Order: sequence, then structure tokens, then C-alpha cells
Amino acid sequence: MTDKKIGVGKLAWEKLKTVLVAWRKKLRGTVKWLYPGLGVKRYLLLTLLGLLIFMGGLFFFWRRGLVYRAKVELLLHLMDGFFHQPLWGVLLLLAGALLVLRGLQQTGKAIAGILLPDHSRHLIEKLYTRRYLERGPKIVVIGGGTGLSVLIRGLKEYTSNITAVVTVTDDGGSSGRLRGEMGVLPPGDLRDCLLALADTEPLLEKLFQYRFPDGKGLGGHNFGNLFIVVMAEMLGYSRAMQEFSKVLAIRGTVLPVTLEQVILRAVFTDGSTAVGETNIVQAGRHIASLSLQPAACRPLPQVLRAISEAEAIILGPGSLYTSVLPNLLVPGVKEALAQATAPCIYVCNIMTQPGETEGLSAAGHLQVLFRHGCEGLIDGIVVNNATDLPPALAVRYQQEGATTVKVDNDVLTQWNIKVIAAPLLNHHTAAHHDCKKLAALLFDRLAGWETGLDGLWAYTRANLNGNLRRARKEMGVPSAGPLAKTHKKLKHILKHALRKV
Repeated sequence: MTDKKIGVGKLAWEKLKTVLVAWRKKLRGTVKWLYPGLGVKRYLLLTLLGLLIFMGGLFFFWRRGLVYRAKVELLLHLMDGFFHQPLWGVLLLLAGALLVLRGLQQTGKAIAGILLPDHSRHLIEKLYTRRYLERGPKIVVIGGGTGLSVLIRGLKEYTSNITAVVTVTDDGGSSGRLRGEMGVLPPGDLRDCLLALADTEPLLEKLFQYRFPDGKGLGGHNFGNLFIVVMAEMLGYSRAMQEFSKVLAIRGTVLPVTLEQVILRAVFTDGSTAVGETNIVQAGRHIASLSLQPAACRPLPQVLRAISEAEAIILGPGSLYTSVLPNLLVPGVKEALAQATAPCIYVCNIMTQPGETEGLSAAGHLQVLFRHGCEGLIDGIVVNNATDLPPALAVRYQQEGATTVKVDNDVLTQWNIKVIAAPLLNHHTAAHHDCKKLAALLFDRLAGWETGLDGLWAYTRANLNGNLRRARKEMGVPSAGPLAKTHKKLKHILKHALRKV
């Protein structure tokens, strides 16, 4: 009997927890209507003001006996008899305000149900995405491959002002075949980034990721790649990217670093050379230097403009030699980074990559960038300090010849570069970065990088985001507050703030 009672108690407790979680979720959704920058509170106050004026008009007519004065006085006497304490007046005011808010919310939901039928997201989520995220910082991410799409999939929860600059040197798989047969830019990395930024239905995303079974003709090709190539043939690459972005409702912009056909050329430490991304990786030798053919390719003007207007620039994550460096080798890109006022942060890979970065530590990755003209351009480096690689993944990477990238703090601290370390490993798939943790860490540190009122505003916006708070708690990383600990810098920040006022 006792065990049965305990079982019933546990079941009741689980049901209560479910109800509490549901109510907490509803409350969080309601509170989100009051977030700064959504443009809702002003109209809510206008509605309340209209009600107040309306009540004032009724009171005016009542005082002059034009509106059922006797009945109103009787009602007031009855209310005074039941609610003679001032607290009841406050409660009635609050109840009225809540009813107005609830009524407006339900009205918006009813309208959204007509305009957005069968949509999986609530109206407040759509409004939050459009208004709140549109005011987020302008971030430029430079790279390619899986690493870049992982990063921007997390960043899009904090800002929609993302510009992804993607390498166009891929010559393998479906992208390589389309490039060789039709002379188009390789669409694979562009497709991955577009889908990572997409705010669309899961079915549509699965459609653009669909790969035809092996065989002749379409065998091995990706539907999204074919779709981009067809649109590029019809509209040109720049216009095709814009239209594809509309189809997927992406939060940001995806740009190829150049519209010219470029090929990677590597010189290895033994003096031999290889041409083409696939051949370089398959050679399996240590790379001494990397270059583009033709060397005089032109960058996309929109890329240079995005870098100059950016509030933060992020390099990687991704293959160092075949995803990050090819973008920086395009003439004009490094010069734009040097002139930019935004902090530039390099996200170091979690694992070394066979055929590219065997044996390289975090400092070794930076030295490769320095050898290719990036010295003085990088302000910070993000490194993973989690070593708890799942056993199955550890065995798999060991067989492939990959190891975790060593974080050599003693070397990193010799340079004037900020080291940002956190447990960023995604334990569920391959040894990639956890997109939520990485994005939260970067956004938190960028908010801390600001000063004065700008920093306080950035810090407040960051902490309103529940994703950031949860990811920060999971990583065990303290918040990078906007105010410095030293008295000297605090004085500078206050001076800056007063000047803004």
C-alpha cells in the first residue's frame, strides 16, 4: 500500500511539474511582448490612454446626469461595501491592465492565424525575429564547409544582421562536378550557409538537402546545388543568392568571396606542389604555403562593404587551409580587415584535420594565419577546453589520424591576443562545436567588448535572451559584464557614457 501511495504521489508530482512548465512557457511568451525594441509597448500604452480618455468621457456625462446616474451610484456603493480597502483598487487596476494585454494578444493571434495559417511559430516569435533580431550587431563570418554553417546556425538566434562570406574553391563531390561540367561557382558551401540561416519549414530544408542516389546523370547530386545553379544560370549569381534567400526566408546574407573561378595551389614543406582542394588534402603532406590561381581575382564589392560596416568579424571555424585561408588570399580582403574597426576573432577547430593540420596546436593555427599575412589582424581566439570526447568518437578520430587541438596558453599569451576558452564540444554528433554554446560565448564576449552606454545596452539585450543564459550556465562561463573591474577603465567608461548623454 505504501509503495502504491508513493507511486501515485510521484505521478501527481510529474503532472504538477508538467503544468508548471507549461505555465512558465506561457508566462515567458507573454513577458516577451514587453522586451525593449519590439515596438509594442508604445501601442499598448496608447490603448490604455484611449481607455482612460473613454472612461473620462463617461465620467463627464455621468456627473451631468446624462448617463444612468442613479444606477451607477448604486453600483459604486455596492463596490464600496465589498471592496472598502485601497488594495482592492490596485488589484482591480492590475486585473484590467492584464485583461487589456490578454485581449490584444489574442487579437494578434487570431489575425496571425488567418495571415499565417498552419505556421509553427507564434506571433510573438515572428515579431521578436523581425524587430528584436534586426537590431542585433552586424557580424561578418568568414569561412566555409561544415564549421561555418554550424556557427551561423547558432548566431541567428541573437541577430539577423549576419553576413556569411563563403569560399569558392571546392572541387569535390556534387559541387566539384557542377563546377567542372558547367563552369559555375561551387554551390555546396553556399547552400549549407543559406540553410543554416533559414527560417523555414523543416520539410523545405530536407528538400534542399536531398541527395539523389548514386548512378548516372543526377546520381550523387544535391537538389539544393542544382536549384542554385539553375537560378544562377537564369538570374546571375548575385541575384540568384537574393532570390534563394527569399525562398528560405533567411536571417542574414550569404556572399561568395569572389565571382571568379579560383583554384587552390599548395607548396609542401618537401618542395612539391599540388593544385586543387581535393588533391591538396589527399596528398597528406605538411603545407608550407597556399595561394590562389589566378592570384589577381577580384573580391565581391559587397564583401568589402560588409567588413567595413561590421561590428564583429569572425574567422572560422572550419578547415584552416581549405575553408578559412582561401577567403583571406583574395586580394583586398586582408586589407579590408586591417582597416576595419570591429574586433576580429578566430575560432580554432576542436580537432586537427588529416591532410591539413596534423600536429598543430592552437598557436600553430595562428602561426599559419600569420605566415599568410594575417599578423596584427586578429584580436582574439576561441578555443575549446573540453577533453571529454565520447569513447566511440575518440576511437573513430584516432583511426582517421586526428587528435584534439592542444591549447598552448604559454605561447598564446605571448601575443597581444585575447584567449577565450570554454567547453564547446558537441557530444551528440561528430567532434564539432556546439552551435548554441559557441554563439552564446561569442555574443556574450562581444557584449563585454563594448564600452559606455553601448555596452550596457548590448549587455542588457544579451541577458534578455534565454538561449544565452542557458548556454552560459551549461558551460559554466561567467558573464562578461560591460563594466571593467579596474578603477581607471571604469572612469573611462563613465566619461564615455556621459559624453553619449
